[in-house]
Amino acid sequence: MRVREAKDFLVQQTAEQAAIENVPLSTLEKRMMYFTEAGECPEDPVALNDAFEAEYDTEEYEAKTSRLLHNAYRRLLKEDKNQTRHWNDAIRTLRKGDHYLLVLWDQGPQERPPYDSLKLLGTAILVIVVGGALMISWMFLADRYHLHWKSGPEVHRASPVWLQPLFWFLVIAGYLYFFVLPWIFKKAPVGFGQLVSKLVGAFLKNKSQK
Repeated sequence: MRVREAKDFLVQQTAEQAAIENVPLSTLEKRMMYFTEAGECPEDPVALNDAFEAEYDTEEYEAKTSRLLHNAYRRLLKEDKNQTRHWNDAIRTLRKGDHYLLVLWDQGPQERPPYDSLKLLGTAILVIVVGGALMISWMFLADRYHLHWKSGPEVHRASPVWLQPLFWFLVIAGYLYFFVLPWIFKKAPVGFGQLVSKLVGAFLKNKSQK
């Protein structure tokens, strides 16, 4: 894909999104999306920039255009996977140079490729399973071969029967709370400190009411 083709596609999709949202996007604003100081620009970049700054506030323009770009990308994710791949190709093409369109795109939330969240989910499962297996293995070997720190008299105590079930309960509960629920609801979980504070507060409130 060539630079001009990439920009044409992104500008077209942005204009379509603006029409869908009934957001004004003038010809000059669309022309500004082609701006670049070094590389292929369809018109004199200095004159284009001067004309733009005479009529528009750059900060407001960038915020509006960035939002339209990302909304357009989300729309394509739902409507047309082929167009989504075309979009990703366009962004990769522009990454090879210095283009104002990348500034507009990078200002918004960075979109993850389709199914990327499933990869993160799978990685989290693998890390938890491997970590749990290593810990259980170490506990087993320590009890079997008396592997203890020699900082004092060696006292061998078998691991309580309830320790392993408790460990796996904490692992599974933590995984569900910090990985599965945020993935389902698309929302970050409450931090551990905040969670403890809420539980303690609820306990004390319930106790005071009795």
